[in-house]
Amino acid sequence: MKNRAMISFVLCAGMMLTGCVSGSSATVATVTAAGTAPTEATIAAEKTDIFSDRDMDTSYSKTDSIAVVLTGDAVSCNSGNVDISGTTVTIEKEGTYLLSGTLDDGVILVDADKADKIHLVLNGVSIHSEASAPIFVRQADKVFVTLAAGTQNSLTNGGSFTPDGDTNVDAVIFSKEDLTLNGTGTLTITSPGGHGVVSKDSLKITGGTYAIDAEAHGLCGKDAVSIADGTFDIIAGKDGIHAENSEDAELGRVYLENGAYRINAEGDGISASGSCRIVDGDYAITTGGGSENAQKPASNPGFGRGQKGGGTPAGKPQFDSQDFPERGADGKGGIKGMERIDPPQEPAGGQEPAATTAEADTVSTKGIKAKSLTIEGGTFTIDSADDGLHTDGNLTLRGGTLEIASGDDGIHADDTVTIASGAIHITESYEGIEGQHVVIQGGEITLTATDDGLNAAGGMDGSGFGKRGDTFAKSGETPSIVISGGSVDVTAFGDGIDANGTLEITGGTVTVSGPTYGDTSVLDYDISGTITGGAFIGTGASSMAQNFSVSTQGVICVNVGAQNAGTNITLTDHNGTVVLSHTPALDYEIVILSAPSIQSGESYTLNVGGSTQVSTAK
Repeated sequence: MKNRAMISFVLCAGMMLTGCVSGSSATVATVTAAGTAPTEATIAAEKTDIFSDRDMDTSYSKTDSIAVVLTGDAVSCNSGNVDISGTTVTIEKEGTYLLSGTLDDGVILVDADKADKIHLVLNGVSIHSEASAPIFVRQADKVFVTLAAGTQNSLTNGGSFTPDGDTNVDAVIFSKEDLTLNGTGTLTITSPGGHGVVSKDSLKITGGTYAIDAEAHGLCGKDAVSIADGTFDIIAGKDGIHAENSEDAELGRVYLENGAYRINAEGDGISASGSCRIVDGDYAITTGGGSENAQKPASNPGFGRGQKGGGTPAGKPQFDSQDFPERGADGKGGIKGMERIDPPQEPAGGQEPAATTAEADTVSTKGIKAKSLTIEGGTFTIDSADDGLHTDGNLTLRGGTLEIASGDDGIHADDTVTIASGAIHITESYEGIEGQHVVIQGGEITLTATDDGLNAAGGMDGSGFGKRGDTFAKSGETPSIVISGGSVDVTAFGDGIDANGTLEITGGTVTVSGPTYGDTSVLDYDISGTITGGAFIGTGASSMAQNFSVSTQGVICVNVGAQNAGTNITLTDHNGTVVLSHTPALDYEIVILSAPSIQSGESYTLNVGGSTQVSTAK
């Protein structure tokens, strides 16, 4: 029990002591240095291959341009390159066209030779098209739209679109060809019945200020959406930025080099059927109404007090000082006398249960979603009803500052999550970071999860709130979590670290607070849990406690009785030097300690809430 004069210590048999932890509530006397991530060839694409000089060029000559003057219900132009039929302006030849004025209900139609490059300069235009796209590119080699410096431009649709033969025109700017937007002016796009901007080839944006309000996607490219710079305020009934190519799995790419983005989407914030690479920029993304709009599980009970708090679970025996046995390979072992609540069983034959109609019809509301995702820099604030970051393949973080509130996983990859550097703060999630493999080489990570903090491969998971976890484990692969550098601070109400395979800590600093109760533990692995370096502090419930199975250093597992959140833990050596100090964020019963400065065979004093005990590290 807490606040007794003595605290019972348990030294786990066969274990040696290693590392301590990081985080705002923990200090460590000696910590191994964070590793430096190697450069990966898979993300070494040359930026110059994406944007041409012409894409970046916003210059034009007024004297050499063809002037197209819009006057409400009429259009004037003195060039034979332009055909005017009522309020439909058809541009038929290569050249630069300077558009100005207002068009009440009309279309700027580009229908030129397949080899022609068309340059449209919007010089203070307001174009409305009741049943079509104000700018429609039917044919050309490529079209460049420049927002003239210092101009305000507006393009709107009336809420419906009339097909153009077999072409489903469905955006305010609709192009069947490659399309580039650039300049330093401002463009407002209103599309109550469709998308904002669509290219059926590649969409590139190299500058400008854009305010887009669309019933469907905000920006959309079939082959790619590539942005070098710009300011974007996007409200979308579907995805904010969307790239999808169902014919070529290598296409449907998103590349964002810089810019400022404010995206409020009912679907995904940024979605790519292929790869997504983000180099820099400032992103504020809200999807599906935000994390508060996700379905929340019931509150997790504490140690039997009907709420989060200390004590022993009702109906369970009081945990007294004893060794922490390792679980079996199936992960179902535990402290003798403690009940284990097995997860839901798979149906006969190992088949997945049929999805409900609601599940099948669920709209994807992820912050950033792609086949593969690489983030190398930038500042992100993501509030998503579903995953904050999600890939069907690999997800790599090589820099940036991310704050994520998620209704499901903070970061999820069906294959490998690799974190080499960056500052990641997951304030709300179901599971914090999840992948078939989770590799942490560096960076500063803090996360809060209602279920598992770090999870390798999901699986049939009945832990935490009893919600079934993701099932994406790959046949023939052993799921793994490897931490070799950086700092990781986990607050979790399910398993703190859950490896449905192997866990390996070789460096860095790791702090785990939680869980407080139930079929969960600070550490949970199915095959092996190895610690050979770095620093570790874990505190949580005792009923399913599991310790490292392999170590080249010592580990101390201690049952300190039921302690309230905020009860400080301090470890000092025989000289009175503080080796580590930590204040757990959640209630706890056990303490798992490891630090490079702790030596096997040496005596240390642990102080928990004013109560002390001297013990020898094994």
